[in-house]
Amino acid sequence: MPDIRAAIQEKLPLTVSEMIAIAKEYNTRVVDVVLVETELRTGLSREEILTGIMNEYAHNLKAVDIGAKDGESILLGTVASQLAAQEGPKCYSDSFLDNALLYTLAAQVGNHCIGLRPCAGTGDSCPYAGFIKAMMVHGYDEKTIAETAALILKIGSLFRVGKVTTGCNMEGFGAGSACIAAATVSIENGTPEAMEKAMVLALSPTIGVPCTPRVLVPALCTTHVGGAILIGMYSARLCMKVDMTVNVPFDVMLAMAAEVHIQSGKAIVPTVVEYMEPFFKRKPAVESLVSQEVKDAEAKKIEETLAKAQANAKKLAQGTKDILHTFGDAVVGGSSQAVGSPTNAARICHELAKGKIKKVTVELYPELFARRSINIPGVLMGAVFGASTSDYEMYNKSVQMVKDMGVQVDIVEGQEQSLQRITIETDQMTAMVDTLNRGGGRLVLRDASPSLDEAKAAAERLGIVLV
Repeated sequence: MPDIRAAIQEKLPLTVSEMIAIAKEYNTRVVDVVLVETELRTGLSREEILTGIMNEYAHNLKAVDIGAKDGESILLGTVASQLAAQEGPKCYSDSFLDNALLYTLAAQVGNHCIGLRPCAGTGDSCPYAGFIKAMMVHGYDEKTIAETAALILKIGSLFRVGKVTTGCNMEGFGAGSACIAAATVSIENGTPEAMEKAMVLALSPTIGVPCTPRVLVPALCTTHVGGAILIGMYSARLCMKVDMTVNVPFDVMLAMAAEVHIQSGKAIVPTVVEYMEPFFKRKPAVESLVSQEVKDAEAKKIEETLAKAQANAKKLAQGTKDILHTFGDAVVGGSSQAVGSPTNAARICHELAKGKIKKVTVELYPELFARRSINIPGVLMGAVFGASTSDYEMYNKSVQMVKDMGVQVDIVEGQEQSLQRITIETDQMTAMVDTLNRGGGRLVLRDASPSLDEAKAAAERLGIVLV
């Protein structure tokens, strides 16, 4: 492939989106692009690369076997061998999915027995090994297995560089989901386009997700790492069966994930540690080396955390309504946060306005401002026509109707978090509501004119939940 080799050589080392683009341009498999790149970077033949890649996996596959047979984990016990011993399907009737989950769980147990060779971390090494083991059990030929293993590690290598702090978002859950999506598309002969779409869909739910169990709480890791198999395979099969618009290049999604990963480590992880530390599994031998003074201080902190958690949980319960009045009104536009809440703010403002409407000013915090394509039709139907969030007919024509009426619309990007401020100017007065978004169509009503009390009464008449 002289032409493709030159194209790859020019771009070394390749990103995922570059791999996809080259595969499309030269009408070849993405895995072929990975292998040619490896040939150019290492000077090895394809046969040597495929042999070498399986040597890379050898230790981790040994850990899978130990976990599935009789391995025991400090956090997971013998769950993998218990599951393996059961006759028939374990969790799902799809035998490949079932085995991929089983062997991924076995890798987690095996990791606590003989360790794993980490990629971005040992977390993503678990679904990598579990998926490859499932391929072996299901009779895939050695060449296909090795090629798939190579594809996984190429993608994993990017996450390995991107993971610079703690977080399952760039490891077991994030990297694992993206790699399993790509591997599934590859072995099921999907197109390069389907592979990139599937990887984007698979990575998306993992953005910002920390290591919830902090690696010391029993059991919680299972759903993070097993989730990579479930999300990856679902994303792949969905993108191979339907024509769906996914317009984000994977390189953009990965770059975003890497940056959010850093912020998550700073802002989210401390809270996770605070709440999870009381449930850390301790080793008695290690604890014997810790002073009683430190243990007493930790015990006091744990007691305070548990009391705080219980108080917060009770506060949530006290804010609920009975289950016959829990759903809010239907929200057109696809999001109760991005559409429902600002539309309800506009509906309250409509109730306060008297006279012929001349101008509507909509001030939204940056996230909602960026999502104006879906929320402005709702805001305008609420502000100008008083339409509810469920009025799908009005939602689809409100923008044009407002234009036809000659109403001026000013959309402003506000900087205060959660802000959604609606101002209606008429030939008689100016009405304004200043609210904060709380999702689910709910609002914090902070100020209003001509009267905050009138605004609260309007919200009650309209059935809008104020929090």
